[in-house]
Amino acid sequence: MPSAARFLASLLLVSVASTASAQAPAATPDKIHPWQAAPPRLTAEAYFTNLKDGDRIETPYLLKFGLSGGWGLAPIAQAGRARSGHHHLLVNRDLPLNFKQALPFNDQYIHFGKGQMETVLTLEPGTYTLRMLLADQKHLPHFVYSKPATITVTKKNPVDPATLSVKGLSLGLDGPVVKTPFRVQFHASALNVAHQAQKIPDTGHFRLTASPATGSGTPTVIDFAEGQTEVWLAPPVGNYNLRLELVDNVDGAKRLTTPAVASVRVE
Repeated sequence: MPSAARFLASLLLVSVASTASAQAPAATPDKIHPWQAAPPRLTAEAYFTNLKDGDRIETPYLLKFGLSGGWGLAPIAQAGRARSGHHHLLVNRDLPLNFKQALPFNDQYIHFGKGQMETVLTLEPGTYTLRMLLADQKHLPHFVYSKPATITVTKKNPVDPATLSVKGLSLGLDGPVVKTPFRVQFHASALNVAHQAQKIPDTGHFRLTASPATGSGTPTVIDFAEGQTEVWLAPPVGNYNLRLELVDNVDGAKRLTTPAVASVRVE
């Protein structure tokens, strides 16, 4: 290859790699509650909520996913709105260089097209690099991904993986006492999250209710109808009881499981 052609090919490769490293901006919802605060990061990220780089684990291991920046989950059964998608777990794979090519289906690209927020790892003992990546209905990647986490599986136990994922909800807070703005993470185990407008059976969207702990005052209710799985809040100083529900996307009067509750003091 002539030197000029080699230079152009190298320049193209660098350009593609640089594009893949630029994360998508945080979403701006059409309607937000006055208590909702802008995320501190300007970019959106798919991430692990219970695993970090350098961890040593035993399998089977229940791995949980998060999604920041106002982006939401949308199963592949129907097209979702902009800034939505479904999770993918990459095992010993770098980010794709071509974000206009659909992700393959194999044991290194694990798809969660139903709107799942978790999976059970059954890896054999060894060292692995894991990464989350969000993609659209056609499995085309978004620029929404996690940092790589290199982990070591020290042992594989004789446990039925199906027993680790139990239907239910949980709330994630940085602690019982917080300063504004603070993040509230939502998680659904053995349940699927979707846009309310998709009307997909057996899926739901999160609803968060914050009630003054004194019992007086009007509860604040926020619906996350676009499949969001976390929020940053800036309510007035005080003590609050939080209640997280997963509202059925077909029958809005139905809840898909028991609510999760937590208490927090805002200073």
